[in-house]
Amino acid sequence: MPVTVVRFNLVEPDATPASLSARYKAAVEMAAYADDRGITTVQTEEHHGVANNWLPSPFAFAGAVFGATRHIAVTVSAVIGPLHDPLRLAEDIAVLDLLSGGRLITVAGIGYRPEEYALFDVDWKRRGKLQDELLETVLKAWTGEDFEYRGRTVRVTPRPFSDPHPLLLVGGSSKAAARRAARLGLPFFPSAHLPDLEAYYKERLIEYGTEGWTMMPSAETPLLHIAEDPDRAWAEYGRHFLHEARTYASWQSGDIRSAVKSAATTVDELRAEGVYRILTPDECVAHGLDNYVLHPLSGGMPVDEGWRSLRLFCENVLPRLKD
Repeated sequence: MPVTVVRFNLVEPDATPASLSARYKAAVEMAAYADDRGITTVQTEEHHGVANNWLPSPFAFAGAVFGATRHIAVTVSAVIGPLHDPLRLAEDIAVLDLLSGGRLITVAGIGYRPEEYALFDVDWKRRGKLQDELLETVLKAWTGEDFEYRGRTVRVTPRPFSDPHPLLLVGGSSKAAARRAARLGLPFFPSAHLPDLEAYYKERLIEYGTEGWTMMPSAETPLLHIAEDPDRAWAEYGRHFLHEARTYASWQSGDIRSAVKSAATTVDELRAEGVYRILTPDECVAHGLDNYVLHPLSGGMPVDEGWRSLRLFCENVLPRLKD
């Protein structure tokens, strides 16, 4: 059975408070619907100060999803570690881990937008050291024991549900990220299909004498939308995918590697690339992917169209993937 994911970043350009509230509520309802039908994971993420209203608070959203579901996991991919107070982050993740019975998966990255660091008055040049401190601190905090933190003795409660701690991966596309994960004995989440970096991580595990594993995107992991008539859907809704693709492209410098990487400047170019795909249910099944990532509200997609896509997948694709 392939891994099935519903992704939400709640982007909506030119949103009103009312329209954005409706979008947030619809996303939680979609998560509950997906949970009832056996979809594996909800994926969400963190970005700050973005004009198109990109979700800035993935753990608050995860809490709402957990309250509406019973089985589905929520992956925060990724939390921008250095922007968070380590003790508060340890508490927040512990509470969500308890609420969900261990269904939270956190990928900790350092981000790639200096503007976000400026917003929170965090020194961009110290992001590596801050990430080291954050990861070391949350691992100590989740033991429930006293430990030394910034020159004082502290203790964080409650302890999480998961033993020895909630699932925490180190994300990134650099050797520094791979070394950090290996040194701490944490799993590594490359931000794209990077076999050479995975091999480097495994070498560092041996060097540090630690154990870990890799959760790496497949070489082909397109973002999917399901429609009975893809030509019509591209004509009517392709601009929403293009908006997200162009937003990502504006953030990524040459050394940033991401599974969502597009050079398209038009809807036709985007369709030809294949990073975003609108497929019929039959075409979706025929793809034979290891991971099916649905993106029903991409780039401000109308909520009604997002529901059509999700229902088509759950009713006409998912049962055939289980066979």
